[in-house]
Amino acid sequence: MSIAPSPIKRATIVGDGAMGTVCGLILAGRGVDVRIWSPFANQIADLQRDRENRRFLAGHSFPDALTATADAMEAFCDTELIVSAVPCQFVRQVWSELVVACPPGKPVVSVTKGIENGTLLRATQIIGDVLGEVPLAVLSGPSIATEVADGLPCTVVSASDDLTLAELVQQSFSTRSFRVYTNADLLGVELAGATKNVVAIAAGIIDGLKAGDNAKAALITRGLVEITRLGVAMGAHAETFKGLAGVGDLVTTCVSPVGRNRSAGERIGAGESVADVVAATPSVIEGIPTTRSVAELAREYHVQMPITLAVYEVLFEQMSPRSAIDELMTRQLKHE
Repeated sequence: MSIAPSPIKRATIVGDGAMGTVCGLILAGRGVDVRIWSPFANQIADLQRDRENRRFLAGHSFPDALTATADAMEAFCDTELIVSAVPCQFVRQVWSELVVACPPGKPVVSVTKGIENGTLLRATQIIGDVLGEVPLAVLSGPSIATEVADGLPCTVVSASDDLTLAELVQQSFSTRSFRVYTNADLLGVELAGATKNVVAIAAGIIDGLKAGDNAKAALITRGLVEITRLGVAMGAHAETFKGLAGVGDLVTTCVSPVGRNRSAGERIGAGESVADVVAATPSVIEGIPTTRSVAELAREYHVQMPITLAVYEVLFEQMSPRSAIDELMTRQLKHE
């Protein structure tokens, strides 16, 4: 079956990280005129000079249809679709700077996976809080940026409360190697993408401790149970967590050797301090601040999340990874 032409002609990417760049590559490959904007003028200058993102996605040249600019008005000129690819803890700051330049009413699709500290808002909620009434969607699922850029098969989910918008994103991004499904559960898809990073840190800690594959399998399984439990308590559909944005993304993040969250957990499990791991990682490790937010959500919604709590204690209360594992293994026995 052939892929239909893209329904949009121009798009804007907000953010110059790996996922924002790969979204730009996909859209430009579909014949869309794409402009990447970043608040970092030096990085934009590098993108303009090198015609690739050597910092976050080296080896993938920009097609002619993909350009970079530090001028927000230029970036948003005649845009039909905006992709927000900003780390969660910076979404509010970035969009507060862009609110004057952003044309009203244009749909925004978020690829951010996190929960804001303090407000406990997801990325689309933050964007809506800043911009007001705008059409919002999220694109999420097992999508390691380097694999997507290499053209390896990848399947994700476009979710929105507005099915028409979910389908617009689906039709805009779908290629022969990047398949997009639609989903009406915006809350569930976005929450799954954020919470799986917490479990991925735990999976990395298990790797760092060399605790074995049995332990990791149990961790992934029970991790899925607790993030589903939170999602349902917040109003999401349990089925969402059994799909691509849930178990699919969770498995990929917990086993991939290149995932930032799993890799960070592995180094912490092997004995490095959290501060040293964060300082040595050029990209944002979304799962670390999100752990704080998820632990707070668990308290607010009265949901038991022992894995999340254990990760929180390791990250923020100086509990040793080995002690955290011991606490999980010696919890009161119960029915599965």
